[in-house]
Amino acid sequence: MITNVVIGVLIPFIGTTAGAFCVFFSKREFGKSVHRALLGFAGGVMIAASVWSLIIPAIEQSEQMGRLSFFPAAAGLWIGILFLMSIDHIIPHLNAKAENSEKTDTKLSRTAMMILAVTLHNIPEGMAVGAVYAGYLSGTAKITAETAFALALGIAIQNFPEGAIISMPLHAENKSKVRSFAGGVLSGVVEPIAALITIFLADFIIPVMPYMLSFAAGAMIYVVVEELIPEIHEGNHSNIGVIMFSIGFTIMMTLDVALG
Repeated sequence: MITNVVIGVLIPFIGTTAGAFCVFFSKREFGKSVHRALLGFAGGVMIAASVWSLIIPAIEQSEQMGRLSFFPAAAGLWIGILFLMSIDHIIPHLNAKAENSEKTDTKLSRTAMMILAVTLHNIPEGMAVGAVYAGYLSGTAKITAETAFALALGIAIQNFPEGAIISMPLHAENKSKVRSFAGGVLSGVVEPIAALITIFLADFIIPVMPYMLSFAAGAMIYVVVEELIPEIHEGNHSNIGVIMFSIGFTIMMTLDVALG
């Protein structure tokens, strides 16, 4: 059981690291079409994971509330959305393609802002993995090892293009490949840390598990709507992003249903 948890916690980080490693095999930044496709795929995985791995289990775990079983999921969803919205308001925000921060008075470099933004947005994903594995360890949250693994694997798949999207632009800014790789890895290291902290707080997490799961879902949905979808539609041929979004959604949905 412990081995399953350790593997599950590390899988998303491995996905980010593998994506960042792509910088050693390319001499330039991703083209716009590839960048759009990767963002679309990641967005599809995140939305499907939010629904099948987080929101639906949150509702199922609140069945004893009868017709109000939706409430913990709805409340947690909004808490997650407002939490990420607050972070984006307080912390200088910059995505991989933006030229200027939304907070123009910041003294942080473009590279630092980009890594900071992605790192902060990875925290809820780590919390989501930690929450499902805490539920699995408790044996009382209706979460199986397969369900937890499906979420961890889905986030790892989503993290692969994310790691590449961080490391490749850094290298394009004349950073060395080693430093660019390190930047991509750094953006993902927070996930296993957040997962382990969540698991260690299992005694406090289990009673509010539905809220925790839907909190993570709300945060992930916010990232997709605020960050990924606008970039997918930049320029021409946005249908590439839409198609890859649908593929990512389908793959994650299939994983969750087949393994769960």
